[in-house]
Amino acid sequence: MACRKFPGDRGLKFKRSKKMISSSEYKERMAKLKSNVYQGGNLVDRFDPSITGGIDVIAATYDFASDPEFAGVGVATSHLTGEKINRFCHIHQNMADLLAKQKMTRLYCQEIGGCIQRCMGTDALNALSIASFEADAQHGTSYYKHFTEFMKKVQKEDLALVCAQTDVKGNRAWRPAKQKDPDLYLRVVEKRPDGIIVNGAKAHNSCSAYADEIVVLPTRNMAADETDWAVAFSVPADTEGVYLINGAFNPPKHPRLSSPYCRQGESHSLTVFDHVFVPWERVFLCGEAEQAGKAALLFALYHRHSYTGCKAAVSEIFTGATALAAEYNGIANAQHVRHKLADMIQVVDLIYASGIAAAMHSVQAASGTCIPDSNYCNAGRMLAGEAIYGEYEALAAIAGGLAATLPHEEDFFNEKTRPYLEKYIMRVPEIPAENQHRAFRLFQDMMSSAWGGHKLIDALHGGGSPVIEKVAIYRDHNIEHSKNIAKRLAGIKIEDSTKGIFREKRSWY
Repeated sequence: MACRKFPGDRGLKFKRSKKMISSSEYKERMAKLKSNVYQGGNLVDRFDPSITGGIDVIAATYDFASDPEFAGVGVATSHLTGEKINRFCHIHQNMADLLAKQKMTRLYCQEIGGCIQRCMGTDALNALSIASFEADAQHGTSYYKHFTEFMKKVQKEDLALVCAQTDVKGNRAWRPAKQKDPDLYLRVVEKRPDGIIVNGAKAHNSCSAYADEIVVLPTRNMAADETDWAVAFSVPADTEGVYLINGAFNPPKHPRLSSPYCRQGESHSLTVFDHVFVPWERVFLCGEAEQAGKAALLFALYHRHSYTGCKAAVSEIFTGATALAAEYNGIANAQHVRHKLADMIQVVDLIYASGIAAAMHSVQAASGTCIPDSNYCNAGRMLAGEAIYGEYEALAAIAGGLAATLPHEEDFFNEKTRPYLEKYIMRVPEIPAENQHRAFRLFQDMMSSAWGGHKLIDALHGGGSPVIEKVAIYRDHNIEHSKNIAKRLAGIKIEDSTKGIFREKRSWY
C-alpha cells in the first residue's frame, strides 16, 4: 500500500526564500554539532537510530514551508527585515499571525501524526520579545537590542530552537533562594565584563537533542531576593558545559508495513548547564525579577495557544482512528458509535475554537508583539488534557481487544499462518486483509505500545498541568464581574451596574 512520506523523503524542489532552508540543510547542521547527548549510559551521536525519528519531524517542518499543499501557511514576513521567513522564526504582530500559527500547527501535526515539537522555540521567542522590551523600558538595559540581533540570526539561518524552562525545583515547598542546593533552579553564579556564568538544569526539554539553539527562560515569578535565578538567554545546543541527558521515544517500527505514523519520534532531555559561559549579547534578562515572572507566564500562554492547534490535530487523529475502527468492524452506523464520535468531534472543534477566540481577543504589548487571550488559551488546553483519556477509551471500546492482541507482523507474512490470519482477521468482506491489518496495527501503536503510553502522559501534562491551568483560568477571569451579573439579575443593588454579558478584558501581563 502506497503511503505519503515526509517531505524530506520526497525530494521537493520548490522555490525558497533565501531566509529559509531545506530539510537536508537542517540535517547537515545537526551533523556538525559536537557530541553532548547522553542516552542509555552512553555518549551518542545525534543521528543515533533512536533519535532520527525526531530529526525527521523537525526536518519536515522545513519542507512543509515550501509545500504548495499547505498554501504558504508556514511562511511569514519578518517585521525586522521585511523578508519572507519560516513562520517558526516569526514574532506575532497581529491577530492574523496568531491565527496563521494555529492553522500551521494543526496542519503540520495532522500530516506527521503528532507533535511537531518546534513550536516551543517560537513560543519562547514571542515571550522574550515582550519581557526584554519591558525590562529595557524599566531598567535602561539593552536586552531587547540583544534579542533583536539574535532574532535576525534566527530568521536568516532558519534555526530550530528548543525552550528550556522547567527547573528541577528540588523541594517543591521551597522557593529558589530557600533550596539547600541553589543549583536546583538554574542561576547566575558569576557576572563578567564579557558575559555570565550559569549553573543548574532544566527538565522535560523536547527536541533539545536535535535543536540548533537552547533558549532558557525562568520557570516562575521571582522575588526581590531571587535575582540570581531571574535569567534568560540562548546558547548553541552543543555549547561547552551543556549536557543533554536524553530519553528517546518512538512508535514501533514495522519493516513490512511501514507507515507515516511510525516515522515520527520524540526526545526529551534533562539539560545540564555546568558553569556555562553566556556572552552578554546572548543574555535577554539578568536579575530583573518582575520581567522574569512575565517571561515565564507569557511562554506558558503562547505554548497553550500552540496547543489549540496541536491538540486539535491529535484529537482529530483519534476521532478518525475511532471512525475507521467502527467502519472496519462493521458498526459504523450503530447509534452508540455515532454518539461517541459526536463527542470527539465536539472536543476537536472546541479546542480549535478556543485558539481562534484567543487570537480574536488578543492585545498588543508595547513591543508590538500580539498576545492571545489567557482565559481562552487555558480553557482550550485544559479541555485537551482532560479529554485525552476519553479519546483513548473511545478508540479502545470501538476497536475491541484485537488492538491489544494483534499477532506479530511477521506472522502475516509467514506462508503457513498468513492464510489463517487473512481469513480470521476479516470483519467486513469488502475491506482487504492488508488494510484491516494496517488499521489495527495503527490502533495498537496508538494505545497498546510504549509510545502510546508516553503520548498519553505527554498529552495530559504537556504545556502545563491541568491544576496550573485551573489556577490561571480563575486568576485571569473577572469573577467580580460575573458576580455582579448574578446580583443584578437577582435584584441586588451593586455600586457599578453590569451592562454587558461578556466578561471584561483583564490585562495581567
